[in-house]
Order: sequence, then structure tokens, then C-alpha cells
Amino acid sequence: MAAGIDPSITATALLEQEVRVRAAGTGIQPADLQGCWQLEQVWPKGKHQASQFSGVLLRGLAAQLEIQMQDGALQLRNSVRLGGVELFFEGPGALKGRRPLLQFQFLRMGLRVAGRQWWGRELPAPAPQRMPFFALIQRDPSGWLAARGRGGGLAQWRLARQDGPS
Repeated sequence: MAAGIDPSITATALLEQEVRVRAAGTGIQPADLQGCWQLEQVWPKGKHQASQFSGVLLRGLAAQLEIQMQDGALQLRNSVRLGGVELFFEGPGALKGRRPLLQFQFLRMGLRVAGRQWWGRELPAPAPQRMPFFALIQRDPSGWLAARGRGGGLAQWRLARQDGPS
């Protein structure tokens, strides 16, 4: 198992928690999500075993999700990095419902090389019925977050740094 991955976080435990939060909600608020989240584990749709290949690949590419509050709204930045080259997607997000869903839309993408913007472009907004989301399952005080994506897979991130109030 890779360093930093908590072996107690299993698909079975997340599925049990998911059933509870569907009924009772999570209580997660925007401030709970602020920070830089490094992707640690992914479970493909319908699988109880984490995908070692995807996990190793995404950790090797330093996959992360940054969430910040700007002018009262959530802003998301999803990125992967290989050496000094970073591919990123940015846009607004919002928490919806009691569970809640973290809905977002990436309206910009770009490429940074050695810390400098090299290329970028605007992206079209998705149709409302195709809006991507993460159905939040748990934000653990020890510093991890779990969610189910629109495609049905599970993901678990570890908080790398806090960018806003906790």
C-alpha cells in the first residue's frame, strides 16, 4: 500500500456511510471543503477494490482538487502535474441539497509550464442536466474527503493544505 493511504478507508465503509448520509445528510458546509485535496484512492463504479493502477497513476501525476471561497462562491481547480508541466481546469461550484452535491462546471482549462501560463482556453458551460458533481459522503476531521462522482465511481482525497478557514 502506498505511503499516506489509510487502509481503514474501504469501499465497504464508504458504502455504509453513503447509505447513512442519503437519509440524514452530511452537514458539510463550504468552509469544510476549502483547501488543496490530493487524490489518494479511486474505486470504479460497482467495485469494492480500489483501482491500484488508477490510484498510482493519479498520485504520480499529483492529481489534486483545490477548493476556495471567492466573493462568497466556491471556486474549483482540478489539476494534474508531471514535472514542471501542469494541466488544469477551473470554474465555479456550489453545494446543493442536504447530502450535499458539490456541483461544478469547468469554464477554463490551461497548461502551465515551469509555473507560467503557456496556453489556455474557455470551455462551454455544460447543459444543466449534464452538470458534473460529487455526491459528498464524508469529510473526516482527520483530513480526508470521500465522494461519489457523476459516473458512479468513488474517490477519496487527503487534505494537503488549508487555504481558508476550517
